[in-house]
Amino acid sequence: MSKKRIIKLKEHIIEIVSDSGEGAQKAAVTFAQACAMMGGGLWTVEVIPSEIQPPPHTTAATSGNRIRIAETPVTNAGDFANLVMAFNEMSLLSRIEQGVLADDVMVVIDNKWATDDSPQIRQNYREILDGVISRGGSVIEIPMEEETMKIIEDPTRGKNMFAVGVLAYLYDRNLEVLRSIISETFRSKAQSIIDTNHKLLHAGYEYADKHLDFQFQVKGQVPDHPQVVMNGNTALALGAISAGFKICSMYPITPATSASHELADIFEEFGGLVHQAEDEIAAMGTAIGSYYSGTPTITITSGPGMALKTELQGLCVMTETPLVLVDVQRGGPSTGLPTKIEQSDLLHALYGAPGDAPKVIMAASTIEECFHLMTTARKLAEEFRMLVVVLTDANLATGQQLYRRPDISHDNLPPPMDQNPVSQGTIPFDWDETTGLSRRIIPGQPNGMYVATGLNHGRDGKVRYDYASNQHGHTMRSRKLATLHHALKPPAIFGEEEGDLLLVGWGSTRGAIEEAVTRAREDGKRVSSINLQFISPLPPGLKDIFSRFGKVMTVELNYSDSKTDPLITEENRRYAQLAMVLRAQTLVDVDCYSQVLARPFMPVEIYNVINDEYTRLALPGGAGKAAASAKANLGAD
Repeated sequence: MSKKRIIKLKEHIIEIVSDSGEGAQKAAVTFAQACAMMGGGLWTVEVIPSEIQPPPHTTAATSGNRIRIAETPVTNAGDFANLVMAFNEMSLLSRIEQGVLADDVMVVIDNKWATDDSPQIRQNYREILDGVISRGGSVIEIPMEEETMKIIEDPTRGKNMFAVGVLAYLYDRNLEVLRSIISETFRSKAQSIIDTNHKLLHAGYEYADKHLDFQFQVKGQVPDHPQVVMNGNTALALGAISAGFKICSMYPITPATSASHELADIFEEFGGLVHQAEDEIAAMGTAIGSYYSGTPTITITSGPGMALKTELQGLCVMTETPLVLVDVQRGGPSTGLPTKIEQSDLLHALYGAPGDAPKVIMAASTIEECFHLMTTARKLAEEFRMLVVVLTDANLATGQQLYRRPDISHDNLPPPMDQNPVSQGTIPFDWDETTGLSRRIIPGQPNGMYVATGLNHGRDGKVRYDYASNQHGHTMRSRKLATLHHALKPPAIFGEEEGDLLLVGWGSTRGAIEEAVTRAREDGKRVSSINLQFISPLPPGLKDIFSRFGKVMTVELNYSDSKTDPLITEENRRYAQLAMVLRAQTLVDVDCYSQVLARPFMPVEIYNVINDEYTRLALPGGAGKAAASAKANLGAD
């Protein structure tokens, strides 16, 4: 086709989905990398089946990725998908059932299922596509498998790169950039495999060029500074190297495992070591022992691993051994939803150890923070002789974000440990009565030998069973959190300093919350938000900030009772996890909006909550201009 219709857009959300094992994720990563290299905004979210080998051609087998591209930087995966590249109708159906597609979504789908031998598959295919059209969407049927088989015998091993070629045409992506990405992706394979994938890429592009009369144009702004694109687990790994960690001791667990894979590839080049322990308990024990001996160590896990590490977390606290523990949160309880996002480990991180076990708890809100918090966590662990827990989640772990290339030219590392002989009579827990801090003695330092025990002990480290030493030890360990609290700054307010409604978030919900707040403020609503990076200790100034707003509520991806649920009263209602902590700590009537969606929040969902609160409280502004269409997409009443 000679004349093309150019559709200019500020942003677009694309999903690529297939059966597990058909390569939709690799296709999406390839396409996303090309988008990143051409500038603008990018955020991706993986769509991962919960089972390793789910039944094929079912909704449970859906695997792929969501890609949000924009002219300017973005901080979350956005609202409803505008285009879906589906390898079969059941993967498309799974996204329809999830409620994440726009009513006017454009579906590009392999048409092989229209003529399948199974009458049921043919019927399902037509009914699902007719449903898309009836809701206002459009469908483009492409013979993906047929075209792929012109180049490769097994279409399941090449259809994904054909799909990338179609998308490259639709979004006017640079083919040479994509060729180089494909070459890098398959660099360990034979040249013939790389060449075949290049042919498939060009075949998809040429088919689309011949049969489609339009293209989307999302012209990304090229930044004036170097950028990188990576997922949160890669950022954790590189951040750990930048922070000077020398050992990563962990046991494989979804969705944290890829962090160890990244480290295993390059850690030795920086003098590091990845230790894969026989289980989570051994990984924690190794990490504590390594840091106790003077080697900076990190351990990375997810919810079930946190549970297994519980007892040794208490040992870490009692011996005041520095340690950084990263929890990449997933759906729970128990095995729960291994590949899906939740923020359900906050209370466990705070209180999951026998007795009173004070810990520093931090939460990364962006992929960029996954990198930088590693340096902060190490410094705090060593300065305060404390366990530092860093919370991320599956959204950050597997998603990709464009951000400014970190400046690592300066020295991020703490000063070398003083291993000179200690003075005669030095004691291992010589707590400062004001701060609770004490000098750390490394095993092997002359005159520094002492007893380290998980039993209650005195300042000299020796076991004590009396009330006074027990009380004093608890006081000093707790005092360190108060000391850190005084070193923190109040959280920055996104929006005005006062207003009708304040949303409080933590972790990866930040981007969606701030985008929703921006939309509401454009409607004239007096709403603001804060994001808490420190959960233990909480930052100062919260009561003062809360007092300047008519209502305060948290927005979280964990469970809470709805006020309208049967039998729920003000006395028995269970609040979302951060809301519980804030209510107890500030004595402010903090409300909450929380869901366990098995996916990130869309900004429109939080925007609708803001509008509902304005309506409920009879505040000026009422429902926003976008509320009606947004609720229609969500199927709300």
